[in-house]
Amino acid sequence: MSDSSDRQVRHELVEATFTQRRALLKGAAAALTISSSASAGAQTAAAGRTVRIVVPFAPGGSGDISARMFGEFLNKKTGQNVVVENRPGANGIVGVEAAKRMPNDGSTLLLSTTSTHLANPSLFKNLPYDPLKDFTLVGHFGGGSLLVLARPQSPYRNIADIVNAAKAQPDKLNYGHFNASSHIPGAMLGHVAGVRMTPVPYKAIGNAMTDLMAGQIDVIFVDSIAGDGPAQSGKLRPIAAHGNKRLPKYPDLPLITETFPNYRLSSGMLGISVPAGASQAVQQSLNDLVNEAISNEPMKTALINFGFDPVPMSLAELASYVPREQAIWREQVAIAKIDPQ
Repeated sequence: MSDSSDRQVRHELVEATFTQRRALLKGAAAALTISSSASAGAQTAAAGRTVRIVVPFAPGGSGDISARMFGEFLNKKTGQNVVVENRPGANGIVGVEAAKRMPNDGSTLLLSTTSTHLANPSLFKNLPYDPLKDFTLVGHFGGGSLLVLARPQSPYRNIADIVNAAKAQPDKLNYGHFNASSHIPGAMLGHVAGVRMTPVPYKAIGNAMTDLMAGQIDVIFVDSIAGDGPAQSGKLRPIAAHGNKRLPKYPDLPLITETFPNYRLSSGMLGISVPAGASQAVQQSLNDLVNEAISNEPMKTALINFGFDPVPMSLAELASYVPREQAIWREQVAIAKIDPQ
């Protein structure tokens, strides 16, 4: 593929992603301004200071979009200036380590994901942080879902086509992944279907999407928020989904479990954490804010449309959620035979 063609594909992907994000946020920028109509009673312990939401992945993915949606809500509700800070790298580890060293007074929030809090403890031998000891989960946006995407020009129109191709030529069919949440689904499909597919690692979602559009890889398993833009634009073809039920936005798209009933994945997570040691008042204030945000428009409908199930959770429920889901991921990593790095 020529350099000019590659640049064009990347340009189109970036444009589609940011067009989608602008629509979701209704024009909100990364640094949100103070709202004059804010309620002083809803302010966190960091009142009067800028609140930083650290996103440990590149712009354009589900975490980034959700963090900006919550940032807009937080700004309008409390009047605080909110900045979303992307710190991608090493499957989220770079950003999480940075947040770990920041103040625990409510001025620093970490966008916590399936990779950072559930999967990484099973994928890395010497993880430089402990999700349970170094952070407190104060809000959950809801369990998510995923899309399986292929090029429109490819012969793959459903999950059976992928499996049949992998059976015909073991190890030849490949799938791109850029974090744990996009790696495990492909490995699990290979396990339940009894086929061998080759995982291809990427540093960021944009690189994987670009190579998929260019035909350098065959398929990708991606969260439904990040995959929606390319699917809706026709640049990529959704061939299957995974979730507790068919996605409202894709009612005619079969779930992987409709072909392989034994296919099981943790529902995953997106949520908000604070560095360990935050006061109970800060934790409760943020928990109330997250629960209010996901229970009301526009965030509630946006999450539902992307295949999430936004159900408010108390601090007590959140305290048991992470260790329970970590155990499921340990089992999935073992079944997929992924050796910790």
